[in-house]
Amino acid sequence: MEWYYVFLILIGLLLILILSGMPVAFAFMTANFIIMYFLMGGTGSFSLAVHSAFTMLNSFMLVPIALFIIMGDILFQSGAAWRVIDSLDKWIGHIPARLSILGVVAGAVFAVLNGVPMGTTAMLGSVFVPEMRKRGYSKMMSIGPVLGGGGLAMIIPPSAMAVLLGSLADVSIGALLIACIVPGLVLTALYIIYILYQAIVHPDLVPKYAAGKPTFNERMTALLYILPLAGVIFMVTGVIFFGIATPTEASATGALASFGLVALYRCFSWNALNKSILSSVQVTIMVMIIITGSTAFCQILAVSGCTHGLARFAAGLKISPMLTVIAMQLAVVLLGLFMDLISITMITVPIFMPVVNALGVDPLWFYTMMLLNLSAATLTPPFGMLLFTMKGVAPLDVSMADIIRASLPFFVMDLVIIGLVLIFPSIALWLPAQMK
Repeated sequence: MEWYYVFLILIGLLLILILSGMPVAFAFMTANFIIMYFLMGGTGSFSLAVHSAFTMLNSFMLVPIALFIIMGDILFQSGAAWRVIDSLDKWIGHIPARLSILGVVAGAVFAVLNGVPMGTTAMLGSVFVPEMRKRGYSKMMSIGPVLGGGGLAMIIPPSAMAVLLGSLADVSIGALLIACIVPGLVLTALYIIYILYQAIVHPDLVPKYAAGKPTFNERMTALLYILPLAGVIFMVTGVIFFGIATPTEASATGALASFGLVALYRCFSWNALNKSILSSVQVTIMVMIIITGSTAFCQILAVSGCTHGLARFAAGLKISPMLTVIAMQLAVVLLGLFMDLISITMITVPIFMPVVNALGVDPLWFYTMMLLNLSAATLTPPFGMLLFTMKGVAPLDVSMADIIRASLPFFVMDLVIIGLVLIFPSIALWLPAQMK
């Protein structure tokens, strides 16, 4: 059977199982075993898949996922993260749409502490949105910044999704984490500029109220809560950048620094520790199931000739590699309208890998754009996971239509940063090039 027939059958079977309501990871495993049974010689091929999956899972490069989760959760569950946000509020000052900007800044800070966008959005949405609505902020200016800030957790390291994407795409996880820093900061700046523009041009969207001006002593006290956070950041990204530690080791030092910060703020509790460990175990098991399915999927593509066929097809196209890269990124955008992030990642990465290699495209550049693209997909209806997360925590007067309208400007800014990285690769590649 020709490779493209196998490819179409496999993709079609996957879509049928996913649309039937079966969980994505189990849909992949089911489709993989069905195709392997008929294509690779019956049940004997299953042992090969099990061995390959075990080899992949028995790897230290997956350890950061568990440690990054526990690192952020202990700060959230203990309340230490909120002390940092309160301290940042003291330094933002009397600027238009102060709480909207604080929502974005809080998202960036939480992104540094926890690489899970849904958790960040849920926490920020449950606290900031009701407060902003009570003070008279419009739905657009209260919901949108929190959605944008929540999505930053997908980009700014430590990002659990970056670890998963790097492991599946066989890209240096450390380099991918560092590559996302500058695009993440530029995107944060774009969000803030947009909020300030809306507050100045459309002052009716934000309330005019007098907030108490912090004294010099209050700001200095707040600084004592902010500065230790720099130590946590260095223990994660700094040690990777300067070549002191691998991503796995950095995740351990970051988790240790987080516990140290919680102890410093005197916020530690056994209940917070229990919740953090449970959350870390749940996410890690989910990722392992995903990687198991993806490993079998890659094997089927290789054995059936799909991997080489896709590479030959891409190399033989009479278009520039740049247009092919754009087409692949647009495919991720379109899939984001109909699928969740895990489905998109599991389907596209095994297909994109041989094409990227055949085109001679820098994989770090390509997968940085893809990670930005996946972040944008969290805001696309009807399956944007942050939209549903916000609906679950927002006040009752906020409809899904309100949430979608508020998310659109931030989705557009996500596309802008993807376009900038596409046109100017150095935005993503300069900082990793400085790594030791």
